[in-house]
Amino acid sequence: MATDGELRDLTSDSARRREALLARVRALPTGGGRVLIGVTGCPGAGKSTVAAWLARSLDPGGTRAVWVPMDGFHLAQAELERLGRAGRKGAIDTFDGEGYRSLLDRIARERDRVVYAPAFDRRIEEPVAGSIPVFGETEVVVTEGNYLLEPDEPWTGVRAALTEVWYCELDEPTRLARLAARHERFGKSPEATRTWIEAVDEPNARRIRKARDRADLVFDFDSLGIGTGRAA
Repeated sequence: MATDGELRDLTSDSARRREALLARVRALPTGGGRVLIGVTGCPGAGKSTVAAWLARSLDPGGTRAVWVPMDGFHLAQAELERLGRAGRKGAIDTFDGEGYRSLLDRIARERDRVVYAPAFDRRIEEPVAGSIPVFGETEVVVTEGNYLLEPDEPWTGVRAALTEVWYCELDEPTRLARLAARHERFGKSPEATRTWIEAVDEPNARRIRKARDRADLVFDFDSLGIGTGRAA
């Protein structure tokens, strides 16, 4: 068991790591445009938690920094069923990658109007259009998703639109436990959760890991001390 002094040291180390990430974003050159930060990593590693924390820490008001998740570009359930892909939702071909790239291009380019982005509602497992406003005064956009470092189109275009891409990782037992807890929290039985992780999530994770070395920064989720990593 850690002593009070050791806990204080861990807390202090986490605070320094968090501040270093914020300072890194603030130091990025903009060239008069926006900074777009991508956060990627395996399912359950904590990408969404990091993205939400980063945007909120840069601007608690949600205007100068905005979080735009890639999950808003999931294909609709009806379309996944038509394509025969509903049983592996989250795989690379269950997203509208072209639409995501186009939105990031607009966000990077258009500063004279509000650009609306879709969100993803896990309660109904569907994307919801026009949910997230990126304002003219927004300076930083944080986005997260599985495939930001893929070497093929349209994902190379996604990477080109981003200022930096960060890779969030977590030790495997913790990641898998948090991933299972998330699936069960949204309605899957323990047996269905195990099957889904083995058949869908882990093949996706192996694909994502192959791109790890292309990231501008690699960090450990738990070292930041920002939450339990319940999100993606």
